[in-house]
Amino acid sequence: MKLRRVLAVGGLAAVAACSDNISSPDAHPNSEPSASVQQTDELQSPPIRIMKMRSSLALSPNDNANDQAKVGAATANSGIFYHGGPIIPLPKVVAIYWGTGTQAGGAIFQGGPAPGTNGFGTGDNSLVGYFLNNLGSSPYWAINYTYTDGSGNRVAKSLGYSKFWAPGVECSAPTSSPTDANMQALIDCGIRAGKIAADLSTVYAIFTPSGINLGGGFGSQYCAYHSWYTSSAAGGVVKYAAMPYNAQYPSGCVGQSGSPNGDYAADAEVNTLAHELEEAATDALGTAWYDRRGYENADKCAWKWGTTFASGGGVANMTVGSRNFLVQQNWKNVSGGGCFLN
Repeated sequence: MKLRRVLAVGGLAAVAACSDNISSPDAHPNSEPSASVQQTDELQSPPIRIMKMRSSLALSPNDNANDQAKVGAATANSGIFYHGGPIIPLPKVVAIYWGTGTQAGGAIFQGGPAPGTNGFGTGDNSLVGYFLNNLGSSPYWAINYTYTDGSGNRVAKSLGYSKFWAPGVECSAPTSSPTDANMQALIDCGIRAGKIAADLSTVYAIFTPSGINLGGGFGSQYCAYHSWYTSSAAGGVVKYAAMPYNAQYPSGCVGQSGSPNGDYAADAEVNTLAHELEEAATDALGTAWYDRRGYENADKCAWKWGTTFASGGGVANMTVGSRNFLVQQNWKNVSGGGCFLN
């Protein structure tokens, strides 16, 4: 069963999604405790796994205000609810650059890993690698610290970029339209080949080059999605994110026509990458945090930038490390909730 999510904004658009399940990710408990108080939400919707592209905009401020108001002023409420499932308290990420070897220079992104290479995240010289190496220490990522599980564990104010891997001949190259089963087999192949480590707190982000319809609905249903599966190679439930080449669909999957860092493709990718990583951390199996309509934290702020400023050949709204990026806001789960950048 597929579970997918799409992001969009008029004039500035993109998408995200979720796919595959352990049992049935649509079967969620209806009791909805917040971080500190039990609440009953009148809609009690399961997670919405598709958001339409561009023509169906992200949630408006009024939608989010209604999420808060529907619970009632008598109870503490931040507009998003906990459904009892797991978060990832100490999240890490592995980047898998699944190319065909035919893209210019072999790497999917400028300066990125060429096919047949792997190493520590610090050795990823692409702009995507720079973003991943610095995201976890940013005030933006710290928003996820406002999310807890039923035992009081919080998503850490850190995100470790542990490893990168650009598959070579040891595993199959992507087809023109890889399925979730193909992505899962790729992760398991990398683990068995010793190219990446098995770690159940890691989100394996799979990037593909232009021309690859990753998951089968890229550019028509979504721009990215996160999912999970039970892996014998990893010995448990693996979380992953499908990260197609957003620059292939600039009108639907890219937030701007310019590029703050002079790398249009990578600047386009980091926005949906942040979206999927924060959702995977706070709603790892689709049973943790989402609102009364089923939107996860990043969905509630999809394509909402806040204050922007000119940077390089484009616009940005935050500094990660020493570079400027345009990345959507995220939902802060305190004090009534809201979309913030820190």
